[in-house]
Amino acid sequence: MTDFARTIPFSSRTMEGRRIALIGGAGFIGHNLALELTRHGAEVHVVDGLQVNHLMYIASQPQLENQSLYLQMLHDRLKLLNEAGVKLHAVDARDYLKLTAVLNECEPQVVVQLAAVAHANRSNKDPYTTFDHSLRTLENALDWARSSCEHFIYFSSSMVYGNFQSQIIDETHPLEPLGIYGALKLSGEKIVQAYQQVFDLAYTIIRPAALYGPRCVSRRVGQIFLENALAGKSLRVEGDGEESIDFTYINDLVQGICLTIERPEARNEIFNMTFGEGRTIKQLVDCVRKEFPDIVVNHTERDNLRPFRGTMSVDKAKDLLGYHPENPLEKGIPKYAAWYRSLEKEIRKLAVA
Repeated sequence: MTDFARTIPFSSRTMEGRRIALIGGAGFIGHNLALELTRHGAEVHVVDGLQVNHLMYIASQPQLENQSLYLQMLHDRLKLLNEAGVKLHAVDARDYLKLTAVLNECEPQVVVQLAAVAHANRSNKDPYTTFDHSLRTLENALDWARSSCEHFIYFSSSMVYGNFQSQIIDETHPLEPLGIYGALKLSGEKIVQAYQQVFDLAYTIIRPAALYGPRCVSRRVGQIFLENALAGKSLRVEGDGEESIDFTYINDLVQGICLTIERPEARNEIFNMTFGEGRTIKQLVDCVRKEFPDIVVNHTERDNLRPFRGTMSVDKAKDLLGYHPENPLEKGIPKYAAWYRSLEKEIRKLAVA
């Protein structure tokens, strides 16, 4: 986390003592955000049942590839939070009474809603669970926040756009999601906006895309490519590899979230929060190949429920917030690979297995 200090253009004075609750905050985005906010003096409370894509789920999947590695990553997340003094409340946000009790105790000024099933394929296969963990948790959080907090931040997704109608899109692009995941994210956006209309609850909606970085266990494409390369396996590319995605390193996203918390200009706005440059899967492969020259690439059929995307303009976040992403693939992938190499002993065990 050391490189955050030189990249985030906000003042620690604005965060000092600010009470912030991260619902679903032990996840990939959440734990990185909690560590950075704490470093700048905020009082951070993580509320997480450790079930969705976390210890309880991963531990119950013995057939999961790299299970032991992911369990280690998850323990590392909790260790880092503990060492930073972040308060962890092991509460299932679907439980209205327990969530309300925790939030009454913490009295956060800002609530960041991260709880969700953050995987499109899993969402399509299990819509009930996805609804339960995505909209039920949102409903419970909003019901507390509508009369008790200053600012509600909701994490949506680039998937709400569906197929991009141009190579570069901004926040005004039509919203036509494909599949369960994107539909639920869009539903969440509409519900959050309705709470602002009815209860005057200030909100910010964030739309990230194609995240990657240390301690991610979500099996996103960058993660899978590096783990396979380290283990001497081939990389599987769906389709011809020419489709474009706006890959975003976790440090850049965290910078943007911190700015939305700090800046009044973020209130009642929607922001694309990516690197701001679509890159092809082939270009991602080229970046991985610079780290692992001997990798082999295989092509498979493309998932037809995955929309065709491209570049998400971040001009609005730059203009209103001072957002300044610094990690294109050529910088982010070497950082990510270096972090994985620090786990080389564990990776070697996987290769043997």
